[in-house]
Amino acid sequence: MSPSFSDPTGGLSTHDAALDARNETIKIWINGELVPRPEAKVSVYDSGFLLGDGMWEGLRLHGGVWPFLDEHLDRLFDSCKAVKLDIGMTQAEMRAALDATAAANGMTDDAHARLMVTRGPKRRPFQHPQLSQSGPTIVIIAEHSRPAEGLQSQGIRLATVPQVRGLPHAQDPKFNSHSKLNCVLACLQAEAAGADEGLMLDPHGFVNTTNACNFFIVRRGEVWTSTGDYCMNGITRRKVLELCRRHGIPAFEKNYSLQEALSADEAFLTGTFGAQTPVHSIDGIVLGDGTPGAGPMTQRIQTLYRALIEEEVARQSG
Repeated sequence: MSPSFSDPTGGLSTHDAALDARNETIKIWINGELVPRPEAKVSVYDSGFLLGDGMWEGLRLHGGVWPFLDEHLDRLFDSCKAVKLDIGMTQAEMRAALDATAAANGMTDDAHARLMVTRGPKRRPFQHPQLSQSGPTIVIIAEHSRPAEGLQSQGIRLATVPQVRGLPHAQDPKFNSHSKLNCVLACLQAEAAGADEGLMLDPHGFVNTTNACNFFIVRRGEVWTSTGDYCMNGITRRKVLELCRRHGIPAFEKNYSLQEALSADEAFLTGTFGAQTPVHSIDGIVLGDGTPGAGPMTQRIQTLYRALIEEEVARQSG
C-alpha cells in the first residue's frame, strides 16, 4: 500500500492521499503568477488569514479536464457576489488559470486543485471589509493527488459530535467559506472519540453531514441524505441524487434520526476528492454485515459515477 498522510493513530480521513514527491516542486498560481511552492506566500494582512474572509472550491482533474467546472465556478461566483467580494476575473479567465496551473505542473489525471479567493490584503488588521482596498487574493494549489487505498478497502469510522451545523442566519453552511472553525472543532471532537471524522447533526437533531463531506445512508434499497437545508449542497452530492433518480434507485432528501443511521445497511460520504467513500462504523457500531469497504449499493453508485465522469470528460474534450 502506498504511504499516505493519515493520522498517527492509524485512522483515515476522506482527504487522505498517497504521498507524491512531485508535490514538493509544484508551481502555485497566485494573482496571475505561477510561483514555485517554497516561494508561494500571501500577506499576513490578508483577509483570509486574518478573518477567514473568502470562498474556495475543490476540483479534480480527469483526462485533462475539470469535471462539472461550470457548476463549481457558478457556486464560487455566486457565493462571492453574496458577500460583495469582487473576484475581478470572469469565469472564462478562471478556467484558463486552472488550465495554466495544471499545464505548468504536467498534470492531466490524479490531480486535485484548491481554488481560493479572499477579499485581499487589509490596510489594518481589523474586521471591516472596507479595509481591503487593493483587490482580492486568488490562489490555485494543484497537487498530484489520489485517495489513499485504505479509504475504499477499510472505510471511514464516524462519531457523532456535539458541534452542530448550521443555521443560515448565523453562518450559512451553503457557503464554501474559509471560515471552517465549526468543522475543525467537529473533527477534533471525532478524533477525541477515536473516530476518523465527525457526524454532525442539524439544529433540530436530525442527521446532517460530516465535518468534511456530505453523508448518505442506504436502507432497504433506498438512498437517504439530509434535506440539504443545513449543509453544503455538494456537487458530488447532487450528482449522486441525479444518478439515483436516472437509474431507478429510490433516493430521498429527508429528515432522519441518528437511530436510523445506526441501523442502516450501508453509508457513504460524497465529495469532489474522494467521490463516494464507504463508512465502516458510526459511534463504534459497524454498519450492515460488517464487511469492510463499499456495500453493493455504494458500489453500484460508484460505477455509475465513474461512467458519468467519463461522459463529462468526453463532452468537454469535444
